[in-house]
Amino acid sequence: QVQLVESGGGSVHPGGSLKLSCAASGFDFDLYAIGWFRQAPGKEREGVLCIGASGLSTTYADSVKGRFTISRDNAKKMVYLHMSSLQPDDTAVYYCATDKAYYCESDHRLYDYWGRGTQVTVPS
Repeated sequence: QVQLVESGGGSVHPGGSLKLSCAASGFDFDLYAIGWFRQAPGKEREGVLCIGASGLSTTYADSVKGRFTISRDNAKKMVYLHMSSLQPDDTAVYYCATDKAYYCESDHRLYDYWGRGTQVTVPS
């Protein structure tokens, strides 16, 4: 059974940093891409970053370029989202997801397996 569990969310002042973690189990982790997504209040879910099985990343949201990075630790079956220079617009529930595919999908609607999310709050 595929399971994805996010952790590491919290509240941080503008300009601060957080590291989110996604713990994966129940599938062949090393072979599949994992994406990070977010849903802000009143907005639709959007892609943030994805990391493929190769370790190469794909940026979904231009707004996070230069501020967020994604990494994976296959030995621990973990994917991380490193967030810096956080802004109020980054406030959202952050989800990790996989479609059990080698490459990152082009749209969040193509992902089949999701965690329950972790809240990140950046007050204005």
